[in-house]
Amino acid sequence: MFDVLPKTLYICLVTLNEFRLMSETKFLPQKGNYQDLLCFKKSVCVFDVTYYFAHRYLAKGDRTIDQMVQAARSCKQNIAEGVAASTTSAETELKLLNVAKASLQELLEDFKDYLRVRELVQWDVKSEKHQQTRRVCKQHNEPDFYVQAAKERSDETIANIAIILIHQTDYLLRLYFDSRKQAFVEEGGIREAMTRERLKWRQVQGGGRRE
Repeated sequence: MFDVLPKTLYICLVTLNEFRLMSETKFLPQKGNYQDLLCFKKSVCVFDVTYYFAHRYLAKGDRTIDQMVQAARSCKQNIAEGVAASTTSAETELKLLNVAKASLQELLEDFKDYLRVRELVQWDVKSEKHQQTRRVCKQHNEPDFYVQAAKERSDETIANIAIILIHQTDYLLRLYFDSRKQAFVEEGGIREAMTRERLKWRQVQGGGRRE
């Protein structure tokens, strides 16, 4: 059959068949929904607490308001964008997750600075307040829970809650980053996936040919 087909048409048919086979094998499987990730859920909590804190306790017009809100937003947005990009680019995903981690560190320093320059107390990690708050934060991933709690607490307490949330988010983000990095090392990226599927397709085609 192929002997009588024009070369260009033959190439188109082969490419189309290859595409169909690769689609059936799902060589680009969709990754999990970023909204299901604990690190993303925590990052939303961090953002909402930061937004509330910055607009309530920092003076109107203070550039730190925008800086803190943008750092918190950058963390959650880069997690979302990284996971969305993971289907076609593991490298992009890892880069964006690194940006999210860097944004968290920037925000952490802002909260520490707030406490220090105002001579407020940053809770010691061994203190009862810190330990109790840490346990509560581990149990709750609902942003509204923290915003409602913040309305009844001082700026010192809210800042310390935010610091604990940032540390927990960073820990979860680091675990996710390490798992994705290991998957990339073991499985490669899109180039490797495409190569594997092309080889499979050629094997199938080769096995079906008659001498």
